[in-house]
Formats: sequence, structure tokens, C-alpha cells
Amino acid sequence: MKKKLLYTVLLIGVAIAGVTIFFTIQSNQGKIIEIDDKSNPLSITYIINGSEVRLKDGYAEEAIPNSASKILTVYFGNDLVADLNGDGLEDIVFFITQQTGGTGTFYYVVAAVNSEDGYIGSNAYFIGDRIAPQTIEEIGGGVIEVNYAERAEDEPMTAQPSISKSIFLKLNENNEWFPVESYRSHPAGREEE
Repeated sequence: MKKKLLYTVLLIGVAIAGVTIFFTIQSNQGKIIEIDDKSNPLSITYIINGSEVRLKDGYAEEAIPNSASKILTVYFGNDLVADLNGDGLEDIVFFITQQTGGTGTFYYVVAAVNSEDGYIGSNAYFIGDRIAPQTIEEIGGGVIEVNYAERAEDEPMTAQPSISKSIFLKLNENNEWFPVESYRSHPAGREEE
């Protein structure tokens, strides 16, 4: 009798363990844990509109819940290589685009900040929708100038961008972009009159 009870308890324990293992495997099936390739600025995580976007070779695709559309994030280019934070290591700044299922193509500037452990992605600074990116230039003191063309306010989004614009950006210690006054019109050390 005791042997029968022992076998029954053992059989129930094995069955519970088997069912637990089966459901654990099923729930993790298809999940791939990806880590940043910190040696490749096109395969690290950037922050876009508060969300982490992990590029892999300059490309990321994310499903939009309850939709057949996808969010596509793609490396655009126009790279600038410069030491943005004064640590002696060359960082890389470039444009990325993001399409979120509608008609827009949203352009951002990001930085891959170089460190002794590899590249770290910055937040993305929104430049505009369906603009014409031009150049990214180093101004000095960690400041960059982003040049692009956009449309006049009264022009439709289908019009070709033709108005030249520039924005001056700098990274803070948290790798977040913030706009600064033009260093070209107000050089460092010169007070505005």
C-alpha cells in the first residue's frame, strides 16, 4: 500500500514537472534575446520618442499592435565623425528615418557615442517629416549643425522641400540632444549685444 502511494505521488510529481517544462518551452519559443553589438554603431539601441529601438545593421522593424502595418526604422546616413563629449574617442552622428504606417517619413539625428566598452546610442532628435536632409557638421565644443531643407508652412507635404534650415545641437551627459544657439552667429566667449 505504501509502495503504491509512493509511486502515485512520484508519478504526479513527474507529470507536474513535465507540464511545467512543456509550457515554459512553449512560452519562450520564438523569443530571441538580442544584445547590442557595441562595436557597430548600426547595431545598437537608440531612444526614439521615449521607446528603445534596437537597430541591426541599420534596420529595425516592429509590429504595430492590432494593425498589419509596421514601424520601420532605417539608417539614412550623412555621417559625421567627431569627439562630441571631449573624451578623446570619435563618436558618430547620422540621420535615421522612421515610418510608422502612415504617409510620413520622419527624420531624426542620433549619435553613437564611443566609450571604452563600445558605442552607446543617444536619444533621437526629431528634425522633420519628409524633409531633405543635407549635412551634419561639427561646430566645436561638442556642438553640431544639422542642415536640411523643408517646405514653407503654406506648401502641401507633396511639395519638394526648398527652404534651407539649420539647427544646432549638443549632447548632455545622458546622451540626450538639446538645441543650442547658433555658434556661427554667437561664437564662444562673445556676449550677445
